[in-house]
Amino acid sequence: MALADRLLTLRRDVHSGEVLARGGDVEAHSILQRTMFVPVARLHEDYHRLPTGLDTSEEIRLATRAVARLRAVGYHVDCDPDFDTEHREPRYLTLGAQVAAIADRIRTAETTEDAADALTELTAAHDGVLDALREVLIATADFYQNLGQGADPYFAQRLRFLADERLGAITSDVCGLRNNLADRHTPHPRRTACEGEVPGDEREASTVCACPAPPPRVASTPAVAAGGRRR
Repeated sequence: MALADRLLTLRRDVHSGEVLARGGDVEAHSILQRTMFVPVARLHEDYHRLPTGLDTSEEIRLATRAVARLRAVGYHVDCDPDFDTEHREPRYLTLGAQVAAIADRIRTAETTEDAADALTELTAAHDGVLDALREVLIATADFYQNLGQGADPYFAQRLRFLADERLGAITSDVCGLRNNLADRHTPHPRRTACEGEVPGDEREASTVCACPAPPPRVASTPAVAAGGRRR
């Protein structure tokens, strides 16, 4: 990781008066967003700002908390004196990181059963990730429905469409794939131990197996067994 990615500035802009955070990598950006900062993408730079409408004391509280969180995981933060703190707020494993761990399980799965077991965390009917995500979208739609501005009912309708149609299609497809894997009972051909043998009709005689060579044989047997030859 580049050193520049571990450096951030968190200051009140002299022109706009906004509290702005600049620099950092995606992990730092996640910490900022979890401390209520809003990402902003401009033509020549990306940065984060605090939400509009906050009073000064709340801005200081949130900015100070962001500094504490960032420094706790090793970021160097150059900040205004109002935001400086010796406190280090511990960071816990986020829900998103726990879901991402499912991908790691699938990347290392050696059998269809292993992959199906990992996907079950997504597809479980009562408390799977996809079902929970639908509940979040519906709850947000309900929140927007009577929030009071003219576009809010549209936002609610859009969220329900995403939950029922788009997410519903994803859930249906992933559930089908999970069930397919569960029924196959097959080792993944590229993630199982290599036996170093190829069929007798293999045409590429110059192919070399990348696996370590087997230990030398004690008995005086032919170097190439009848069942095939080592790549």
